[in-house]
Amino acid sequence: MAKRSTFQSNDLVKHTLAAKLRAEIVSGTMKPGMRIVEGTCSRRFGVAQASIREAINILASDGFVTKLSGRSARVVNLSEDDVVNLYELRGALEGLAARVAATKNADVTRLQAALDAMRDAANRNHNEDLLDGDLQFHLELCNMSGNPYIVEHARKILLPFFAFVRIRVVASAQGTSAWGRDLEAHQRIVDLIREGEGEIAEQYVRRAMNRFAATAYDNWEKRVPKEQ
Repeated sequence: MAKRSTFQSNDLVKHTLAAKLRAEIVSGTMKPGMRIVEGTCSRRFGVAQASIREAINILASDGFVTKLSGRSARVVNLSEDDVVNLYELRGALEGLAARVAATKNADVTRLQAALDAMRDAANRNHNEDLLDGDLQFHLELCNMSGNPYIVEHARKILLPFFAFVRIRVVASAQGTSAWGRDLEAHQRIVDLIREGEGEIAEQYVRRAMNRFAATAYDNWEKRVPKEQ
């Protein structure tokens, strides 16, 4: 019984620490690209360094932190070029997922539910809930393909991508108005899959990702878009 209590206590500690570090990352206290030093954090929070390491591992699995072998963890950071390149990759990967899902006549119930959650969050002007729904939408789109390799690669791309988006959106105090047109694009993806239009769905996802890439960074930073 004592061992179980100790395990539960350690589990609570690492998740509590992860939540505290995540709050600092999202609020901008810890900037994108900032190095997270385990020893410094353990002294600041008054906990064992191993507990900090476990908390960082949780954040890494959620995409908020990047860890390279033999190096300290850093807060996720993406340049504008990174964002454009990732949208291009997402277009190929999620476009394929949409085509396969449509061809298989996959059930769109959960995909529609994620979109409905996004709309609800937009109506409440709650951008963090909207981002949660958006991430769920794109993960579910990939799940619907039934292809475990698509799902695996999608998670590696989407988790850090959406973690970074959350950091920038919160830091810029952005509302949800920028998502208005994007919500309708998401609905079009759902409808095309429901109708079994695989090839059209794939091309539509690719075009949508290209459009998102052109405006995303400006929206996140609340900058005036560049003239075309």
